[in-house]
Amino acid sequence: MSQTTRTNWTRAEIADLFDLPFTELVFRAAEVHRANHAAGEVQLCTLLSIKTGGCPEDCGYCSQSAHAKSGLKAEKLMDVDAVLAAAAEARAAGSQRFCMGAAWREPKDRDMGKVCAMVAGVKGLGLETCMTLGMLTGDQAKQLKDAGLDYYNHNIDTSPEHYGEVITTRTFQERLDTLEEVRGAGIAVCCGGIVGMGESRDDRVGFIHALATLPRHPESVPINALVPVKGTVLGDMFAGEKMIDDIEFVRTVAVARITMPRSMVRLSAGRESMSESTQALCFLAGANSIFTGDKLLTTANAGDSADAAMFAKLGLKPMEAEEPMRKILPGTGRGTATRSGVVEGGERSEHGGVGPLHHVSYGPPPRAGEELV
Repeated sequence: MSQTTRTNWTRAEIADLFDLPFTELVFRAAEVHRANHAAGEVQLCTLLSIKTGGCPEDCGYCSQSAHAKSGLKAEKLMDVDAVLAAAAEARAAGSQRFCMGAAWREPKDRDMGKVCAMVAGVKGLGLETCMTLGMLTGDQAKQLKDAGLDYYNHNIDTSPEHYGEVITTRTFQERLDTLEEVRGAGIAVCCGGIVGMGESRDDRVGFIHALATLPRHPESVPINALVPVKGTVLGDMFAGEKMIDDIEFVRTVAVARITMPRSMVRLSAGRESMSESTQALCFLAGANSIFTGDKLLTTANAGDSADAAMFAKLGLKPMEAEEPMRKILPGTGRGTATRSGVVEGGERSEHGGVGPLHHVSYGPPPRAGEELV
């Protein structure tokens, strides 16, 4: 049967979830996760900086901003062959999705041919493709779609209220506008943000609310913990401090899972400073995607060998199942073919033996006309 996914969450409902006793919250999130995803599988993704440094935006967390004094030098856009070589290495290491990021406010039209060649080449290797290039026009989004782009990443970063404390060169609404262009082109959305940037819990509520009330939930929701980089505004402000404790971080993951049940929730930046126990709690609370490799754009990451050892210890395996939100074509309700060749509309019978998905809801029933995924 189809499962109704709510997009009418209120801030009060989301705040109530955050306020639940920790074990109850994680239990509920685990229930929602198992109702919608294959248990024990975590998607492996690789992120490559294809154009580093020199970004004119003033994002307070970013070492690639031209406003930062991080010592990072601006570089040119990578050659297509070099990107494809990195993608082939990622595929050999077990990655399912290859993400490419450029430090731009927006891509210039003259760069689109090279960028699209990267997408087509990575797609040809059998990998899912994702890009983050800043703001897009509708025409640029269509070019990326035609090249075979599966996902476009454009984070909202934080709550609408806290946003101006972190970034002044691009508005919250401009980020939403780019998401609309991406959706309009038929590209799946990857959209999340960063916690630990000096925000309050109310801001974390607002951050999740902004994502969970989009007309269609992002197919991927990366949850990052701030990595303070010396020379950035937030890095200098919070040097030596941990701005969010591990339990509150896990709470954020759990609430994201409950409110966006079929999205991939990615445990992203900040993992290199997290214990295996904290990461295990995140997986229990519904995180089912990570970035592998030694580097995330310009910051350190846990590394393939450390992740393999952790997976072995926890009994996790790289994701083989289809991503739930990509089984149904947006706006049609029609099932799409899975790797096994089974056409599905809401069942996961080919992996895990789960059978029909059941509806798990914590709050009022959905209103008529809400999205079915």
